[in-house]
Amino acid sequence: MYPTKPILGFLLLGLIFLSCRPMKKQADLILLNGNIHTVDAQLSLASAMAVRDGMILATGTDQHILQHFSAEQVLDLQGDFVYPGFYDAHCHFFGYATTIKTMADLREAGSPAEMLQLLKSHDSLSSPAWLCGRGWDQNKWKEKQFPSKDMVDAAFPDKPVVLIRIDGHAVLANTAAIRALGLREDNIERPDQALYKNASFTGIFLEETADLFKAAIPVADREFLVKCLLDAEQECFSYGLTTVADAGLEQWKIKLIDSLQQDNVLRMQMYAMLEASEDNLLFMKNRKILKTQSLLVRAVKMYADGALGSRGACLLQAYEDQPGHFGIIVTPPEKLRDICKQAYDNGYQVCTHCIGDSAVRMVLGVYKAFLKPGNEKRWRIEHAQCVDEADFELFGKYNIIPSIQSTHATSDMHWAEQRLGSERIKNAYAYRKLLQQNGWLPNGTDFPIEQINPLLTFYAAFSRRDANGYPAEGFQIDQAFSRQQALQSITIWAAKACFEDDIKGSLEKGKRADFVIMEEDLLTEPLPHIPVLKVKATYLGGKCVFSLTR
Repeated sequence: MYPTKPILGFLLLGLIFLSCRPMKKQADLILLNGNIHTVDAQLSLASAMAVRDGMILATGTDQHILQHFSAEQVLDLQGDFVYPGFYDAHCHFFGYATTIKTMADLREAGSPAEMLQLLKSHDSLSSPAWLCGRGWDQNKWKEKQFPSKDMVDAAFPDKPVVLIRIDGHAVLANTAAIRALGLREDNIERPDQALYKNASFTGIFLEETADLFKAAIPVADREFLVKCLLDAEQECFSYGLTTVADAGLEQWKIKLIDSLQQDNVLRMQMYAMLEASEDNLLFMKNRKILKTQSLLVRAVKMYADGALGSRGACLLQAYEDQPGHFGIIVTPPEKLRDICKQAYDNGYQVCTHCIGDSAVRMVLGVYKAFLKPGNEKRWRIEHAQCVDEADFELFGKYNIIPSIQSTHATSDMHWAEQRLGSERIKNAYAYRKLLQQNGWLPNGTDFPIEQINPLLTFYAAFSRRDANGYPAEGFQIDQAFSRQQALQSITIWAAKACFEDDIKGSLEKGKRADFVIMEEDLLTEPLPHIPVLKVKATYLGGKCVFSLTR
């Protein structure tokens, strides 16, 4: 029997009503009842977000998201705060992974004697063929003098020992290690990269010569390396890091990371900078830009000078605490120009380590020969710790990106003025002044030189204090960021410095659903609390990779 006309009318009205209602789109995950810092251009705050296939479908109010989307998995945030996944713009992920398990941790050594004791304890546990440690810093010691190989020789006369300084730019090597490399005072290629006493090696070697010792350390087998990488990955996730920019890798390490990512063993996303070796430059030329879902290789990393702590940073005027000493130029300008040309021709970004004002000036001079005002090459100067007053404007004029690490300022502040003097220190760690050049800049940790935790980077950027709250007034507080700028520097600006701001760095439609959940609002939380805050959960592509409650 057919329906009567009145019933047909009601059915037609119902169909018209249903057709006017928007059809809900299927999502995999919906977040509700939260405070979502999108870090978009307006720094918008949303309460809800929908995710599908690892990508953000929309953000907005609870009502808007529930009206337009449905999902089997709905997460009630109960007022928690959500941030884009933290992006470390400059670190050494592979190096950290392989040192935490294989080397003695010397960061807490308060004297040469304590360093030696830590070394003996490490040797008694693993008894490696080469005994290695990392993290010593003579600036923390009472005498503040470089250690000597004599004390290490007495404890380990036959086993090669290599102890890497906290900044990675100097090593202490014992006689057995020096002999293993065949080095003598009369055959060293760079005499300026060794320290001497009575014309004999003290055991301290800098820069490229230090690298020879690091390269001689036996490499662990693949199985052990993978375990180290996975341990480091999980530690990064626990601090909310979802992407890391590894600042200088050999080709075989990149291939290992790529294979582990392709097999879904390693989940950490990475922006990899190639070390500027001949093999890597050939790789750059032949492969061009390498891009997968989890890996982007489109940068080459160089070193202009050394580090300020080991007096390897190259300065325009002599060191205040070592008259007549100006530091070290690691890569001469002609070689810098050659590599820059190769990078420019192959569409690669150039990232050059520069600490001292002389090194910064040299690299700015090389860069500007290739870059036109308004370019989008995003060539970077890593660290930019000491910049001459006359050179700041060149960053903005040629769109050169200063890539900073805020915790370097609060780590170095106890001794930096001794190196630079009361006038030159005013243009050191001048991060707000650098920020003003382009209106944005990336921030990182440089771990393992500093701690992995990006919240310490965030905290140091706006407070200019160390984790203990020192100094109360802030170190050179006129160079502090706002909290919003500090957050941008470890999210959207870091992603932009690595050509990934179209897909990462903010929580917007069409971007990856990489996000961090916390119980606190970083923009309003009382300052003393921030260094001890914990990440509640970290999501990568919409999937939980870390939870504090697990």
